[in-house]
Amino acid sequence: MASDAFKDAQVRVNQLSERPSNDDLLKLYAFFKQATEGDVNTERPGGFDFKGNAKWDAWKKIEGTSTEDAESKYITLVNQLEG
Repeated sequence: MASDAFKDAQVRVNQLSERPSNDDLLKLYAFFKQATEGDVNTERPGGFDFKGNAKWDAWKKIEGTSTEDAESKYITLVNQLEG
């Protein structure tokens, strides 16, 4: 079950005054997926799905991260982006 701080960060990320960089967006995606679904559970997209591949790769890179750690890293990144 997601923590209140994690849920709050999900709301706040959509209220950022500036769009995060692609690198930060990939990190946010990976931490969110790891926190909510755990390790990668799908096949890597094929062909010319460059965006899908980048997102899958970012998630795969943090495989093994605990739910709590992924939530914490997501919250920390949102806090930094608000900074």
